[in-house]
Amino acid sequence: MQKSTALIFGYNKFAQEIAKSVTSKYDRVIFFVQERENIPQKEEIEVELFDLSDDWSFLEDNIVLKNSIVFSTLESEAENIFLTISLRAHFQDLLIIALATNKENAHKLKMAGANRVIPIVETTADIIVDMLEKPIINEVLHNILYDDSGLKVAQIEVENIDLFEGEVIAEIDWSRYQGILVLSVIHKDFSVEFIYSSKSKRKPLQKGDILIVVGYEEDIAIFEKKVGSRKYVSWSDWSR
Repeated sequence: MQKSTALIFGYNKFAQEIAKSVTSKYDRVIFFVQERENIPQKEEIEVELFDLSDDWSFLEDNIVLKNSIVFSTLESEAENIFLTISLRAHFQDLLIIALATNKENAHKLKMAGANRVIPIVETTADIIVDMLEKPIINEVLHNILYDDSGLKVAQIEVENIDLFEGEVIAEIDWSRYQGILVLSVIHKDFSVEFIYSSKSKRKPLQKGDILIVVGYEEDIAIFEKKVGSRKYVSWSDWSR
């Protein structure tokens, strides 16, 4: 059987968490970096050096690209776009997933040839590091990456505050709501608190706060009936 490979361009926190998530799905995981010095000596991982001016045909020497996937996680937006354009020019059918820091960048990456774009903000890598210990996170990340249309994101306004009885957000046992992953809270003052971040404040949930949740529609509907009502917050300025 031909081996499958995950090719991860870049080496940062987000790239490392992606590697952990896809290890069980792909036979090989290779990090492509521009400077090997960025990787600790103790790390037992497969690493290859690359240059953006490379002739990418060398990738076919020992990798079956039709069974593989590329993650473009370079920290420079311009380099991510250039890499995507270059790889797409050489490999028409290669599956490319790229990271975008804002909506404009996401649009450019799609135009450059990325099959899928993952929007991130500055703190996303730290949040995922904190959250990945939760088993459901692996399923959520997998579905984000591989586009399972059954998984949805919803915004639920807290109306039945008695459910939480003044509990501190960081200590609420969200697992009691089966099938639901609560990612963050938008407070009435428009501040945002990420549930699983180590920087989470010890602040009680309040009526009118909005919970950002991930789950399947049936589970979200059950959660909504218990907690409050669904809201549709405009994310037109999400990149600010």
